[in-house]
Amino acid sequence: MAQRPIWRGHLRLALVSCPIALYSANHDRASLHFNLINPKTNHRIRMVTQDAETGATLARGDLVKGYEYKKDSYLILDDEDFEKARIESSTTVKIEKFVERNSVDPIYYDESYYVAPDGDAGEDVYLVLRDAIGMSGKMALARIVIAHREHPVAIMTMGKGLVAHTLREERDLNCFAELFDHLPTAKPDADMIQLARQLIDRQTGTYDPSDVEDRYETRLRALIDAKIKGEGLAVEGVEEPDRGNVVDLMAALRKSLGERAEPAKSAPAPTKAKPKAKKAASPVKAATHKRA
Repeated sequence: MAQRPIWRGHLRLALVSCPIALYSANHDRASLHFNLINPKTNHRIRMVTQDAETGATLARGDLVKGYEYKKDSYLILDDEDFEKARIESSTTVKIEKFVERNSVDPIYYDESYYVAPDGDAGEDVYLVLRDAIGMSGKMALARIVIAHREHPVAIMTMGKGLVAHTLREERDLNCFAELFDHLPTAKPDADMIQLARQLIDRQTGTYDPSDVEDRYETRLRALIDAKIKGEGLAVEGVEEPDRGNVVDLMAALRKSLGERAEPAKSAPAPTKAKPKAKKAASPVKAATHKRA
């Protein structure tokens, strides 16, 4: 089944523009879903949409959007009202500026969308913009209206096309100062850092999509299949780390690298000096002394 675009409009850089369509980059992969069940009857619970005051049951298709401007007072908005609020970014993704790709921390990334040419008419312009952005090593910052809200987006190359990531605003993120500010500014032991870097180098590899597989869901599916068949599933022992355990960090790092921990240094035991044996006079020196 062909994907349906969630947005159609134009991508514009200065006076150059091309028709584009946005497609959701992710989809529901048929992950496990659970229903709420009444344990007494083993029947599924039905969620009913009701009028909060009269209790009347309503169909979702009959509902409209309302804005609460004061307590229990709502202003009804229809499609015509939302159409009147349209701005430029409702139909055009206008590139405002370019920044280095690594200048935006990944924590600001929200939803991802594939940006594809919408038809053959503007494909040549799309390819020029794609290659120009890719060769620059930068990403474009723009704005777009999706679901009645304007989102800042970062557009960059991906494979043979472009991808757009909507960006969270600063006010959407929780403040991290209270979590990090108390950390000491002094540098840790340089030898320990070097050992940790050796561990990093040893475990450095190439990213593979299977690296992010949900192993918990895989295990849960196996449990469900076993229960349906009336079988059991062996419990895997998961060791819970001791949160109060203080470890010798240097020893742990060395052990991780397979090095033998250095033994504790102790003062050497005193030894008795051996008497020196008298050396026989050299025959050359004896002859010299006799002639003298």
